[in-house]
Amino acid sequence: MQRKLVDYAALLLGSFIFALGINYFAIPNMLSEGGVIGITIITYYLFEWSPGLVSFIINLALVAIGYKFFSKRTIIYTVITIIFSSVFLELTKNWGEQLGSDTLLAALFAGLFVGGGLGMIFRVGGTSGGATTVARMLQQWLGWSVGKAMLVIDISVILLSAFVIGKEKAMFTLVAVYVGAKVIDKIVDGADDRKAVMIISKHQEDIRQELLTTLGRGVTILDGRGGYTLERQAILYIIINQTEIVQLRRILEKVDEDAYVTINNVQEVFKRGFKERRPK
Repeated sequence: MQRKLVDYAALLLGSFIFALGINYFAIPNMLSEGGVIGITIITYYLFEWSPGLVSFIINLALVAIGYKFFSKRTIIYTVITIIFSSVFLELTKNWGEQLGSDTLLAALFAGLFVGGGLGMIFRVGGTSGGATTVARMLQQWLGWSVGKAMLVIDISVILLSAFVIGKEKAMFTLVAVYVGAKVIDKIVDGADDRKAVMIISKHQEDIRQELLTTLGRGVTILDGRGGYTLERQAILYIIINQTEIVQLRRILEKVDEDAYVTINNVQEVFKRGFKERRPK
């Protein structure tokens, strides 16, 4: 129950921040967005239809059509998000003002707020509604990835909006969408990017000890062989956060400056307590 309350709070706050991004920065500065909200903004510019009401109708209709593509929990969270975001889009209407000629600043903050709100929603298992549903349908029918489908939807809506807001504003909208996507990634994946590190060194035992005591992370020892000499060589494998790379460099400079090191991005780590350092 406590976890659900935290999730509902995140959906509520995320919906509010999302609505602020639209009504405080995007619409007053004649910017658009991707996906269903982009269509909503276009209809507002053309016919002055309520963004909250249009968003509610389109998103709910698409979720009703494509509900089978999502789990029961995701559907519940998505419906809650649709209701919250639509209400906040209505309540925050006319809150913003035009930022003069500084449209770039408006685009950056629109992306920051929209991405921040959606990131909070996605992190607890909700979705933005319509565009995600259409992406899942395209995945089923055309074999596209969800990411590719979302990109095609967003670009199509932004290109359509160019006929209403003009080419320049449409390009600023692309900036806002790009910033929003980066913010979503940071929130969903976590502020600390994980890195997979492989170390080959003649002093691997000393390095292993330093990694255990200094970083407090577990280390895996892999058996390897040189491709030319065929000599057996131990390889150290460790997962660290982005902020720990500096400490890693210091350890290697201290123990073995000639160590061979590769660092790769890690999408996700499934291990209980990974983010908590082991006691030294």
